[in-house]
Amino acid sequence: MDKKGKIYIAGHRGMVGSAILRNLQSKGFSNFILKTSEELDLRNQEDVKNFFEKEKPDYVFLAAAKVGGIQANNTYRAEFLYDNLMIQNNVIHFSYLNKVKKLLFLGSSCIYPKLAPQPLKEDYLLSGYLEDTNEPYAIAKITGIKMCENYRRQYGCDFISVMPTNLYGPNDNYNLNNSHVLPALIRKFHEAKENNSPSVEMWGTGSPLREFLHSDDMADACVYLMENYSDAKHVNIGTGVDLTIKDLALLVKKIVGYNGEIKHDLSKPDGTPRKLMDVSYLHSLGWKHKIELEEGISAVYNEFKQKKGVKVW
Repeated sequence: MDKKGKIYIAGHRGMVGSAILRNLQSKGFSNFILKTSEELDLRNQEDVKNFFEKEKPDYVFLAAAKVGGIQANNTYRAEFLYDNLMIQNNVIHFSYLNKVKKLLFLGSSCIYPKLAPQPLKEDYLLSGYLEDTNEPYAIAKITGIKMCENYRRQYGCDFISVMPTNLYGPNDNYNLNNSHVLPALIRKFHEAKENNSPSVEMWGTGSPLREFLHSDDMADACVYLMENYSDAKHVNIGTGVDLTIKDLALLVKKIVGYNGEIKHDLSKPDGTPRKLMDVSYLHSLGWKHKIELEEGISAVYNEFKQKKGVKVW
């Protein structure tokens, strides 16, 4: 990417978007277009059209999305489908019409079939049924991948897609009604410690396996691929290592310093049994993660304690 090129990061206040912004700034990029959702509603076609025609960005990172955990995905099914489709359709299409040099679209590991072989290879896309609880979100993300692929095939657009594993990091969402599992566990154990609660409730059996990547690593991979990769095939981004949700809970419990017990609410769903990314293709392209899980969670917990009651709720 040209250091002087105009860069639009859609979703720059979110966990991934803010990490991409920090990463680019650390590498000497400074020409950014940043709009909050209040300033620019990406679901509104006319507003997005006017924005692109006025600003004419050279590079686009499409990190804006409506996101959440199992409960949010399953409760707001229509919103997750509609909002994400509208955001993607508008940003990708007007990037094409306004001759954006390169665009990176962020998907999600939930695009893969529920019972796909593990680890998940890029080739497993559309090879089976999706997990029902997040099917609307997954279908929207699959559509985004296919848009980038087919705008490349029909129009010659240099649009690429990446599929991150489960992410955590600064600016995460700790609202227990719609957060992902790791920030939810951090908040639950922290509050239980503060309140001297005898136990912490955990959803499901704790047996599903999950992989976690720090958002700073995710951002570094995105910038690396924007500068070094150009193909229709989407790229998995992860660590290639997973652990059970129960082991994750025990790790968070240790980092927080909570001494009570963990109780399982078996009435709650487990979700997909396992979601481990095959990252051999990413490694072959020359990138590998740097932040290990315990180190990353410890850093995130320190940030959480500093911002508690100010920003993270």
